[in-house]
Amino acid sequence: MQASLIRLAHWKIDIKLINGETMHLLQWRRHLTHDEVLLNGKLQQTSHGIWGRETIYGLAFKTGEDENMREDRVMLVVDASPNSMKWMGSGDMAPGGVRVENAEGPLLAFGTLDERAYDKPGDFNEWLKRTLGMQW
Repeated sequence: MQASLIRLAHWKIDIKLINGETMHLLQWRRHLTHDEVLLNGKLQQTSHGIWGRETIYGLAFKTGEDENMREDRVMLVVDASPNSMKWMGSGDMAPGGVRVENAEGPLLAFGTLDERAYDKPGDFNEWLKRTLGMQW
């Protein structure tokens, strides 16, 4: 199974999941009073409240035809706090991080939920390249 990030915007995350020949669209949406997780446009889970909403979601969905039917399970983790270092062009701030895992391990890790984000740079040149994208 493979996962790729399609859109990371203010209160929106879209992820493409591919398993063999089947493709699924996993979406996370934040509203004023609740969060939604959708799979292929159908509501799967919600988290209600003003503060302290759920950020870890478990999803199970069936793929394949009658004879080859199997159940895929993934875990979606969202860090909904805005990443203040990554302002979007329109002035919106996107969620700080997203992570998708299955039983074998992480399929997608981005932002604050990517363990590589916490690796300390070895020297100034590495820090400059990682932070500003510049070569010194």
